[in-house]
Parts: sequence; structure tokens; C-alpha cells
Amino acid sequence: MPAAQTSPGRWTAGVIAGLLVLTPLLGWAGSLGFAPAVALAGLLTALSVRIRTEDRALLLALFTALVWACASAFWSPWRPADLEGQTGLKLVFMLALYGCAVSAARAVPKFRLPRLLSGLATSAGMLAFLLLFEAVTSAAGYKVLLGLIGQAVRPDYAIKNVAQGLYVLTLLAPPALAAVSGRTRWVLGGLLGAGIIGPALVFGYDAPLLALACAVLAAGLVLGLPFLGPRLLAGLSAGGVLLAPVLAKGAFALGLDERIAPFLSESWLQRLGYWRKAVEWIWARPLPGWGLDASRAFGPGIQLHPHNAPLQIWMELGLIGAVAAAIVWAAIFSGLSRPTRTPAAAAASATAVAYLVFGAVSFGVWQEWWLALGALSALACILVLRARPIDVSARSV
Repeated sequence: MPAAQTSPGRWTAGVIAGLLVLTPLLGWAGSLGFAPAVALAGLLTALSVRIRTEDRALLLALFTALVWACASAFWSPWRPADLEGQTGLKLVFMLALYGCAVSAARAVPKFRLPRLLSGLATSAGMLAFLLLFEAVTSAAGYKVLLGLIGQAVRPDYAIKNVAQGLYVLTLLAPPALAAVSGRTRWVLGGLLGAGIIGPALVFGYDAPLLALACAVLAAGLVLGLPFLGPRLLAGLSAGGVLLAPVLAKGAFALGLDERIAPFLSESWLQRLGYWRKAVEWIWARPLPGWGLDASRAFGPGIQLHPHNAPLQIWMELGLIGAVAAAIVWAAIFSGLSRPTRTPAAAAASATAVAYLVFGAVSFGVWQEWWLALGALSALACILVLRARPIDVSARSV
């Protein structure tokens, strides 16, 4: 085959491989680094963009949400102090660059996929090992890193930053497992499970455990019902986004928050307070919303964002934003429907559900590194959906 035909595929595969190599380091030492890393990968692979006919609904919903979000900035009470705070402008670049990175996974020639699958599995395994080491040593490795770069070593700061890697590992674990087969899958599954559960218990982080449980249930549903399961998840995710204010208001009206409050930690109680305030603001202006980044202006009742993606979308972008988000998730899950049982589709469903769970309890919708991690997770899922799993244990050395 001529070099002109092989070079683009080799380049795209090399960029993705480099991103996978960086993943354990970023997951351990600096999750914020996912934003520039994924953006750079998208820029370097922009010429390989592939848009399919079946992506039109998803892309139209994303474009509608982007235009509406940028327009809503004009009536938002939040006014950024500098260019760095211009979320609408950043969203334009993020959608373009992160989208190119995701699309690059489709442009990789199939004969190059096995190496990338091996890299994905290795990357997830290395991150799991790093998190286990940090859990056993109380983040000793990260503390050494802070000392080397001249930053003050605060134990709580070190643990908080290292624990961010749990979100990365939980999202990448399903496609990493789908990337391998044979006894390799069992060994890797044990390592990844320990790398999530152990550090989560040691560091006192509940969200990864909740996301992991939901991801396992989603994978089981799709494995059991390969055609209907993803469609059920599509309906649940879209309905959850559209009905979030109604469900939350009903729960508060029934006093469910007061009943479970004695069993919750301080961080969960704080979230309940944010959600109650967000519901009040949503019902005060449900159609247009309060504008992009408006939740930043509603302190002290809400600090930065409501820590719930559907409520934040409703609060800032109103009904139009909520409908667009519902279409996005419905399109993602519906696209995973298969006539026969497919581990890769189950893994992709599990990752999508985990991302939804994390978004519902932890992060702001517009955080650059969080959106970049979503793009990286989508990229990993596309790789395993396009390839057959490899059995590393069966290879001759």
C-alpha cells in the first residue's frame, strides 16, 4: 500500500496512542490536564474527521445547545472578569476540538486497532495500580511530586487530587475490559475493580462506588437485552433530564431529603441544599433559564454550580437546553442497540451511565477537563466497538 494511504492512519493512531500513554499520568497527577491533552489530540487529527448519517440527530442537538448557550450569556446575571471566564467561547472550541478527537477513533485503520486496545487496557491497569499505591501510602507519591515542583504539601489537598483519578478509572474501566478477552479480562477486571473500590473506601469517596454499581447494572441490562436494553437506557436518561425539576420538587415536597438527612455525610447534605435552591430558581424561570453560568451568581445558596447536570442545564438553559441534552443522551444510548449480545456495546453503555451518575452528583456541566474526559471515554468506547477484543494472555512473547 502506498505511503500516502498509510500515513494518515498511522498519524491518527499515533496521536491516540500518545493520549492513552498520558492518561494514567493525568489521572493520577492532574486531571485538569485532560483538557489541553484532548484538545491537542483533536487539533492534530482534525483532517481525519468522519461524520456519519446516523450522527445527524446528535450533532444537531449539540449545535442547538451550543447556539442557545452562547445566546443565553446575554441575559445571564454572571459576568466573567476576563477572557478565561468566557464559557460560551470556550464551548465553541471544546465542541470542535473534542469532537475531532472522538471522530479520530473512527479514522484509525482496523489493522491498527489491536495495538490501541492493548494500550487502553495497559493504561487503565497502570492507573488502577497507581491509585492502589496511593491508597495504601496515603498519597505518598503525589506528596513527593508536590515537593519536587515546589508546592506546599497538604495531605487533604493531595488526597483530593489523587481521588480525581477514581472518576477517570471508573469511566475507562468498561471499555478497557471490553478491549481484552480470555483470562486477561478476569485479571484486569480484578485489578480495575480493586483500583476503584479500594481507594474509594480509603479516601471516603462515595460517587465512584455509586457510579460503578450503576455501570454494572447497565452492562448487565445491555448484555441481557442487547436490542431493547440501550433503548430503555435512552428513555431513562432522556426522561431523567427532562423531568429532573419535577422529580426533585416532588422529592422535596414529600420530605424525602429530611428523612435521609441523618444518614448522609456533610458533603451530601451540602448537595441537597444546592439542589433545593436550584429547583427554586428553575421554577422561577423554567422556559428561557437564567443564562449560561448563572448558577455562579446565586451564592451562597449555590457555590459555583448545583452539582447536578440536569438541574444545572435546566437552571441555566431552560427548556430548550434540557430538550437538547435529552436528545443527546437518547441518541448515544440508542446508537448502542445491537441485534446480538456485544460486550463492547455493554461496556459503552456502562461508561455512559457512569458519566451520567458522576454528572448528577459531582461536577459542573461546563468544566473543561470533565468534558474532555467525556470525549476521551467516548473515544475509548468507539475503539472497542470497532474491534474484536484481544487476548493478551494467548500471545507468544
